[in-house]
Amino acid sequence: MVHFVGAGSGAPDLITLRGKRFLEEADVVIYAGSLVNPQLLEYTKENCEIYNSAKMTLEEVLDVIFAAEEKGLTTVRLHTGDPSLYGAIREQMDVLEEKNIAFDYCPGVSSFCGAASALNLEYTLPDVSQSVIITRMEGRTPVPEKESIQSFAAHQATMVVFLSTGMLEELSRRLIEGGYTADTPAAIVYKATWEDQKTFVCTVGTLAQTAKDNNITKTALMIIGDVVAHSHYDRSELYNPAFTTEFREATK
Repeated sequence: MVHFVGAGSGAPDLITLRGKRFLEEADVVIYAGSLVNPQLLEYTKENCEIYNSAKMTLEEVLDVIFAAEEKGLTTVRLHTGDPSLYGAIREQMDVLEEKNIAFDYCPGVSSFCGAASALNLEYTLPDVSQSVIITRMEGRTPVPEKESIQSFAAHQATMVVFLSTGMLEELSRRLIEGGYTADTPAAIVYKATWEDQKTFVCTVGTLAQTAKDNNITKTALMIIGDVVAHSHYDRSELYNPAFTTEFREATK
């Protein structure tokens, strides 16, 4: 049996209880060593075999899983955050399905959620933004042409940009070209929820300089939009005494 497990956003106590149990029971753990907090490996049992997938190819990862299956062992494939975001899990699942190897998927806490907590931020503020766009810049790995930064920027929704810390000058250029102004609020969150977490509030136009001034070169995400400033938003109708809901009548 193979369990795909989201490691959470960084802090070792932010893995789910289910994910922690899978780690405790695992005979083999293959973890994304470039980003997963190694403290999570302390949950494994003493004789657990541990592999760092940062040094492995897809084929090498699968070979470890196949070997474990032949021995009747349980494998945990430990991914960062929530594996549904930039986790490269589908390509693994497809092979396991072809081989009739049973697997399941335990969700985790994405770093975009951790980043919001680091800033005490609400991504969806009434009359400011009701949508969150999660995306990344194209680098050596392309993105579909229809999903360019410029096209998303035209919506003026909240945008969370992963995997782009080394391209911030170009990111700012594309955001402005798409419709954001240079003084649109923005933030950089480095290693959200880790012990060495850092947060920097800036603007679209100062993203690159802010990262340079603070020596942030990787393991960060960027949040773009007026929700960063959390000002000039409307009160939620859900808790408005003048608003009737399924559970209470309006009182004013």
